[in-house]
Amino acid sequence: MNRNLLDVYFIMGTQNSKKPLETLEKALQAGISCFQFREKGAGCLTGAAYEEFALACQKLCNAYNVPFIVNDDVELAIKIGADGIHVGQDDVPITEFKTLATDKIVGVSVHNEQELDQAIRSGANYVGIGPIYPTKSKHDAKPPAGLDFLRVARMKYPDFPIVGIGGINEFNALDVRLSGADGVAVISVICESSDIQTTIQKLSKGK
Repeated sequence: MNRNLLDVYFIMGTQNSKKPLETLEKALQAGISCFQFREKGAGCLTGAAYEEFALACQKLCNAYNVPFIVNDDVELAIKIGADGIHVGQDDVPITEFKTLATDKIVGVSVHNEQELDQAIRSGANYVGIGPIYPTKSKHDAKPPAGLDFLRVARMKYPDFPIVGIGGINEFNALDVRLSGADGVAVISVICESSDIQTTIQKLSKGK
């Protein structure tokens, strides 16, 4: 996997933005490198509306040539031909998805060395490490890990794609990168921004 795809990794569902498709298109125009469809939590879409929203997001990503990743839902990811899937420790084993979709991107959330080692052994293409800082976007998030584990992971696997997640904004993104992340995964900082273009410029490694 090209590690540059993790540069500014945007995650969003309808619960994160009042105008989610408009927010996504602005983010794509501003240069996000990857998008994860994450429709979870109170008031999230279900059934036909859920799939229709996923397809609308995928269509936008395709128009801007940005990878479209589905959070957790293997069935949806395969049905609509997503570019990949991202799973947590409590979700479906990635070996199952790799069997069904050998050419797709697989990302895994990890919180310690044991989970990191297992994800890589199982065939993950990248890992998400976090939450780095306190986050308000995920109510069941684990306690903040800080930058220490991120540094350990990078030392142990110098060339493996790693994205930092959790409480990251334009003011601390550089610290996350300097600690070993190839990129930053964000939700609120983009969804709540009044100037998405500037926000993404500040988040990106190239700015």
